[in-house]
Amino acid sequence: MAKNKVHELFAQADAEGFAIPAFNYSDVWDLLAIIEAAEEEQAPILLSCHPLIIDALSLELCSAMGNAAMEKSKTPVIHHLDHGTDFAICKAAIDSGFPSVMIDGSALPLAGNIACSAEVVAYAHPRDVFVEGEIGKIRGRGVEGGSDDDDFLVNVAEAEEFVKKSGVDSLAIGIGNAHGFYVGKPELNFKRLQEVNEAVQVPLVLHGGTGIPEADIQMAIKNGINKINVGTIIFSTYMNTMRRELERVGDNAFTLDATIPAKEEIKKVVKGWIRTCMANGKA
Repeated sequence: MAKNKVHELFAQADAEGFAIPAFNYSDVWDLLAIIEAAEEEQAPILLSCHPLIIDALSLELCSAMGNAAMEKSKTPVIHHLDHGTDFAICKAAIDSGFPSVMIDGSALPLAGNIACSAEVVAYAHPRDVFVEGEIGKIRGRGVEGGSDDDDFLVNVAEAEEFVKKSGVDSLAIGIGNAHGFYVGKPELNFKRLQEVNEAVQVPLVLHGGTGIPEADIQMAIKNGINKINVGTIIFSTYMNTMRRELERVGDNAFTLDATIPAKEEIKKVVKGWIRTCMANGKA
């Protein structure tokens, strides 16, 4: 999907009051579950690939699966690099066909984050690739990384400067959200979200969707979030179902004895999140 189509999809989400769900996959089975659920719900989605998965499977295999999914899916699918932490991984993903990449320089000082994000933008935009940046700290210690810093809220003035100087197409922000499972009820700062939404003119992204109540997700969408990232619940559903099925079948199980039930359980989760994001029927 070309960059202009990605922009069109985000513009549609903003105009129609829904968020595009971005689901992380780890292999072909959860990838298939995500695609099938999106088709059955008639929803546009991002199919997110974390660098850890690229390291495990190879960029060639991940890009081939993503390219096939974008070509064959009956609904809009964007293959997206999630949490690329340097120019090299973003460049490699762009060169292999990803139409959307995230450059995550949020661990750097503001100037460094701007510089590395602008470098990715300068390479991506002439090649029709959409770029997500991040500012503020995403709490937690999930697969996606995170921060234990108490000063986690995005700074509005810094967000405005970051978008202006980096040229990113969308912005992931820290408003109390966290990677991994939450300890206690998530406390999102909707006032800060409103302030950032008024200050910048690009779509806003909420990482750490797993565990945030549906009402809070939909309040975040109402206040400017156009993309919701969901990963942890996909991975945990996959592994928990596999364990259960292997225990049920016993020794010497055939691969499909466990993977097919896991795929079906993941589809249920994905469909629920599509509806929570109000993206069903938006394809």
